Amino acid sequence: EKIASLFTIKPKFIGRGWAMEEQEQRSLALTEIDFSKVRFVSSLKTGENYITGEEKLGRLKKDGAIRLDAKVGQALYEEKGQPTLRFIHEHFNISWFELAGTVLRSPHGDRYFLYLYRNDDGSWGWDYYWLDSDRGAGDVSPVVAS
Repeated sequence: EKIASLFTIKPKFIGRGWAMEEQEQRSLALTEIDFSKVRFVSSLKTGENYITGEEKLGRLKKDGAIRLDAKVGQALYEEKGQPTLRFIHEHFNISWFELAGTVLRSPHGDRYFLYLYRNDDGSWGWDYYWLDSDRGAGDVSPVVAS
């Protein structure tokens, strides 16, 4: 499954007063993504149960892979019938992932990642997750080879 076109975040999608603080420029350049080749990573090291979102971000940057961004998340969420999100769930057993290619700044000054989650009825929703919160093994982010 591929996304043929990706588009920019619209203010109504996230809300007023939010800003993009950091952006993975290589993710912005993507025009097509083959989700069968996407890796979903937690960035935990052996023996670790949790790290903060900030630590995860630092490790993902060091890894060098392209961190998919909030623009990709919006395209997946708004895709009619959400077939790519269904593919991700069916083929990778993923029902929650955050887009670490964009760091959002809330109106109150806190840093967040956008995340997508699967509802009980099979539809997907979105929200944002504070970077100071802990992430465990199931708190993955999609990345592609650079």
